[in-house]
Amino acid sequence: MLARLPAALRGALTGLTLGLNTLLVSSLMVPPALLKLLVPADAVRRGCDRALNALASGWVAVNNAWIAAVRPANWDVQGVESLHPRGWYLVSSNHQSWVDILVLQRVFHGHIPFLKFFLKQELIWVPVIGLAWWALDFPFMKRGRGQGARRNDLKTTREACEKFKRIPTSVINFVEGTRFTPAKHALQNSPYGHLLKPKVGGLGIALATMGEQFEAMLDVTIVYPHGAPRFWDLLCGRIDAVTVRVQQREIPPQVLGSDPVGDKAYRQRISAWVEQQWTEKDRLIDDLLHGAQNVPG
Repeated sequence: MLARLPAALRGALTGLTLGLNTLLVSSLMVPPALLKLLVPADAVRRGCDRALNALASGWVAVNNAWIAAVRPANWDVQGVESLHPRGWYLVSSNHQSWVDILVLQRVFHGHIPFLKFFLKQELIWVPVIGLAWWALDFPFMKRGRGQGARRNDLKTTREACEKFKRIPTSVINFVEGTRFTPAKHALQNSPYGHLLKPKVGGLGIALATMGEQFEAMLDVTIVYPHGAPRFWDLLCGRIDAVTVRVQQREIPPQVLGSDPVGDKAYRQRISAWVEQQWTEKDRLIDDLLHGAQNVPG
């Protein structure tokens, strides 16, 4: 039914649905979040975490429903079949649009635990959704300048990540640090055809704080055959094809558990590991785009 409406009306209705879904779920999170805050018993907190994550999964399910209803699209997804929702995963992905976040949530829904991000400390004050992020134990980072400040940030983040050991968790990091655009690509003089240069700071913190907890890294490649969409395009149902490839990678011991602030050799090992992935990812994107162009239309 939604697919038959004019694009602008579809966008308004799905935007309203997203807003109401977010407001409702965030409101329902308040009681278990307060209980978790006020009662320090581990059993109570684990129960609250399960309830909060169930609400977050419900939020994703509703989003998936309107994404499917607004326009039938060709979702070409490979690599999620062997994953399980009771595992611990580190997720790394290329980044082209805010749409990527809902794409990742749709692709991984029911396959791995709810995705959690490292966030700037200031984002905790975002109305409604900041409360939800806090309740779900998203790690908030101050990102201070100077080695002393960065070391304190690492300590704070390590303490925040200790909470993830109570319940299966997926942590996602966009290694490029920002969305890909041709202008940013040219400014960086990136050696990759479809990617910005990787930044390993956030990934290094994740590996240093809870690397041994992760069962695997999920290396995700997202391709939009007809170009990176805007978020409004998703709301209006203007996206007709999405290609996603997920590769499980074993995390080598040499990139685990060291000091990403003071250990230069450790940072270099992470960089070398990620740059090899980026070379393979760039080649894969090229292959997927050429494959899409050769599909009879």
